[in-house]
Amino acid sequence: MKFCSACGNSVSNRIPHGDNRTRYICDSCDEIHYQNPRIITGCLPIHADKVLLCRRAIAPRKNYWTLPAGFMENGETSEQGAMRETAEEALANVTVQSLYTLFNLPHISQVYMFYRAVLTDLDFSPGLESTDVRLFSETEIPWKELAFPVIRNTLKHYFSDRKTGAYPIHIEDILIQR
Repeated sequence: MKFCSACGNSVSNRIPHGDNRTRYICDSCDEIHYQNPRIITGCLPIHADKVLLCRRAIAPRKNYWTLPAGFMENGETSEQGAMRETAEEALANVTVQSLYTLFNLPHISQVYMFYRAVLTDLDFSPGLESTDVRLFSETEIPWKELAFPVIRNTLKHYFSDRKTGAYPIHIEDILIQR
């Protein structure tokens, strides 16, 4: 960050009074610019014994398979964001059942939240950020072509939990040393 979004003057990186972390602070108006983790929310869309995956049309991990998900927008709940992302990426409508997985990725300052959801119909197709959208059974999942560890872990939890019929919330920290 180089400039203050409040007044446009330059900022410097220092510890504000009463804080213990460096923050960008405006050199002119003293506005503190906090940079906090981003929340990514999405769905695990289910139909019968299959899950809906999208092939990414965008970076990062273009052409890899993912669950429909993306950054939460201001003014929406995480559940609303998950449903919106599913509608945008897969043009699919879902009924959300419950929060299913939550992943903390502190090395990239992100938190992922996936909701278990049921497709309300089979009228889905690729949105602007997808090149393909398909239903996969467990044996059909392209495990080596999944975009991110959070996708693999969510799918593994689902197929394991499906055997017992119990779907607890799974919370994991994915820690990568830099």
